[in-house]
Amino acid sequence: MHQAGIVGEIFSDAREFGWKLPQDVQLEWEQMVGGIQDYIGSLNWGYRVALRDNKVDYINAFGKFMDAHTIECTKKNGSKVTITADKFVVAVGGRPRYPDLEGARELCITSDDVFSLPSPPGKTLCVGASYISLETAGFLTALKCDVTVMVRSILLRGFDQEIAEQIGGYMERHGTRFIHETIPTKFEKVADKIMVHWKNLKTGIEGQEEFDTVLLALGRDAITKDLGLESAGVEFDRSTGKIPATNEQTNVSNIFAIGDVLESRQELTPVAIKAGELLSARLFGGATKHMDYNQVPTTVFTPLEYGCVGLSEEEAIAKYGEENLEVYISYYKPLEWCTNHEEHNGIQVREDSACYAKLITYLPDNERVIGLHVLGPNAGEVTQGFAVAIKCGATKEDFDTTVGIHPTTAEEFTTLKVTKRSGVDARKKGC
Repeated sequence: MHQAGIVGEIFSDAREFGWKLPQDVQLEWEQMVGGIQDYIGSLNWGYRVALRDNKVDYINAFGKFMDAHTIECTKKNGSKVTITADKFVVAVGGRPRYPDLEGARELCITSDDVFSLPSPPGKTLCVGASYISLETAGFLTALKCDVTVMVRSILLRGFDQEIAEQIGGYMERHGTRFIHETIPTKFEKVADKIMVHWKNLKTGIEGQEEFDTVLLALGRDAITKDLGLESAGVEFDRSTGKIPATNEQTNVSNIFAIGDVLESRQELTPVAIKAGELLSARLFGGATKHMDYNQVPTTVFTPLEYGCVGLSEEEAIAKYGEENLEVYISYYKPLEWCTNHEEHNGIQVREDSACYAKLITYLPDNERVIGLHVLGPNAGEVTQGFAVAIKCGATKEDFDTTVGIHPTTAEEFTTLKVTKRSGVDARKKGC
């Protein structure tokens, strides 16, 4: 759906390049959702086939530990089978969290539901400021929905806050409404609408507003509470379901955990995959390499994509001290945007200086790069490439002596000159 929104925005570029397209290009929601669901189904089928081809038995059942070497599997028809094993891996993932509020479970949806909605969600409230909330709000706005985001405190907690604020500002200028320092207090069915009762945490003012759809994006909990972990002796956080582990090994030596169930680890699919591959190699292949959870690249797929690897500026200051850092910055406009002068509600569709590059270096270690942040198109593609260099200990000089590919957005990192402490205007001039 993020890609669908991007394609819709590109129509504006196409018109400015001379393509004769109508202003009111319409989206067939059912066709989009059907294509998405077909693709998800093909992925699931592909995994089943891969398991079969590798002679892995697949049991569609709910497993529960009886002890550290035994699980009971309950199938859909109620029949049960017991399995014993020398080793177990817990990789059940997580599910969206619901607040303990009236009407939350009965009336609201989560990000798990949005990709299968049979019709457009209409006027939508996204509750929360997580990357899931902002991604969803972003693509729904691009798909011509009326979207509001309700924020309790800050956007994108745990990410670079300068970038987070820029994302929020860009989204707001381009049609997404934000309600700050506010929480919902109750959800109520009124005819075919959902009445959301809310309270502003700063002023104490209470109010209410009707929406067609309310999407909750308040984090995720590991679905471990009914796995019988207590029977196996596995320690876990009873409030979040998260399992503490060292090198994926729980406090019970033969039981391991990977992915979103792990405590203090990134909730990212590629992280779980890599950790699982390395764990399998250690357990059955004689390997010794462990998962490195540091310098993991990731991307937030907001309308302006945000890619990052390494430390945020806040984390870098806390770890090394501001005096030991040099932060290089640049505001830029991708070349492919430069012919588009269309405006919507007085705002440029393709704003000048909306995109941003930031490189954080550690001065005492030859300006080793400890954080890279990029806000702009294809941020994930840009970040993935530079992540390898940063993992290898690249310095600012390595970036400076690398020849850029012109004209690309990634090239920006090979030409960074302006530092934050200099106070010089970092807006890019020219191509």
